[in-house]
Amino acid sequence: MRSSNPVFSRRGFSREGHAGFQAGQAQAGNPYAQPQAGNPYAQPQAGNPYTQTQQGAPPAAPPQAGRMTMDDVVSRTALTLGTVVATATVAWITDVGLGLAIFAALVAFGLGLWQSFKAKASPPLILAYAAFEGVFLGAMSNYVNQFAPGAAMQAVLGTMAVFAAVLFLYKTRIIRVNARFTRFAIAAGMGYALLCLVNLGFALFGAGDGWGFRTGGIGILMGIAGILIASLFLALDFKQVEDGIAYGAPREESWLAAFGLTMTLAWIYLEFLRLAWILNSSD
Repeated sequence: MRSSNPVFSRRGFSREGHAGFQAGQAQAGNPYAQPQAGNPYAQPQAGNPYTQTQQGAPPAAPPQAGRMTMDDVVSRTALTLGTVVATATVAWITDVGLGLAIFAALVAFGLGLWQSFKAKASPPLILAYAAFEGVFLGAMSNYVNQFAPGAAMQAVLGTMAVFAAVLFLYKTRIIRVNARFTRFAIAAGMGYALLCLVNLGFALFGAGDGWGFRTGGIGILMGIAGILIASLFLALDFKQVEDGIAYGAPREESWLAAFGLTMTLAWIYLEFLRLAWILNSSD
């Protein structure tokens, strides 16, 4: 099964498979029948890697040794998020400056790209990304909290609320992640990133706040848009986990699932932090 998360689109869960998963997958009428020997994630419908059964969910793969399970995803995600929280706490307590915070953000960005283009998941690389990301988030949270007391806690609560809401909508199939949903999420994400880059460019060249995307009413609207778009990517992460388990992805792929969830939650937190800052500073 090809990854539904663009972070993993270069490799996804289709690179590695287990021959044992091919058994019993070629039944007539099964849209998940495997037409290509040696690829347990190959899809019979060209152009749509997210074909759904009548119930709207992929078939459950029988539990076998070496396959990814929900417990694997939960434990790896807890470890990566725990690393983020730990280093963020240290950065907050030690009052890390903005210069070091930006450096940590650039390092985290580079490590994230490196992992995205690697052929296999690298736990040390993913944990290193989480550590530097935590330093950046902790320093930024401390800085914002000085001007908008309570902003960090509001951002934490907002992130938790979005996670719970998207998980509920996904599990109840109110949100259906298919090829159309994925294309829309990617297009929205690319458009939002482009607007942010243009705004940053204007700000760097002496236009103050650029187009005003970081303050005032426009900033609030952009913050809400950023949270909504990040929520779409969170649904893609849930699809990634569900497909990996259903299609018998190898256990080490759970690190990629944890990596994707950590990146998306960090994005949502930053958007909430900025939004809380704008709302508190306008009082």
